[in-house]
Amino acid sequence: MDNQDLKWYVIHTTSGYESVVLENLKKMVANNKLQDFIAEIVMPMEEDIVERNGKRKKVERKKFPSYLFMKMKYTKEIGYLVINTTGVTGFVGPVGTPIPLTNDEVKRIGLEKIEIKDINYNVGDHIKVITGALESFIGEITEINIDRQKVKVNISMFGRLTPVELDFNQIEKI
Repeated sequence: MDNQDLKWYVIHTTSGYESVVLENLKKMVANNKLQDFIAEIVMPMEEDIVERNGKRKKVERKKFPSYLFMKMKYTKEIGYLVINTTGVTGFVGPVGTPIPLTNDEVKRIGLEKIEIKDINYNVGDHIKVITGALESFIGEITEINIDRQKVKVNISMFGRLTPVELDFNQIEKI
């Protein structure tokens, strides 16, 4: 099957059962040998920094609670199997018609890592965070790791400079 046939769809799940539904869907794909039709099932997570009792702590949070993302070739049969998986309440879209995400939406959500080969960032450049928990924060690049596609940035949080590691596709130069 051509990879162009695969599109990203959004699945609504029972609240709080995203991890269980993710496992159920993976088992359904394996049991029905649908690996050629369903390539990926993702529950996007984001790192958040919370302050409790004066201490900062990193926590993982679901980026989109109650939703999973599935890269698949949609057919009525596969749609039926997905909808009848325990914990799935349906596809996002008009009733009976799942609508795939656009390429712009996939990029904005960060479902696919797009490797950036030509970067126009240098240590000391000021950047703006464009996605994630720190969206719209301004910072200064302190380190660039091309192999891992990451930058270390000092961002002013709670009145202090805080070092944060971000992906290339999470920032833009200002």
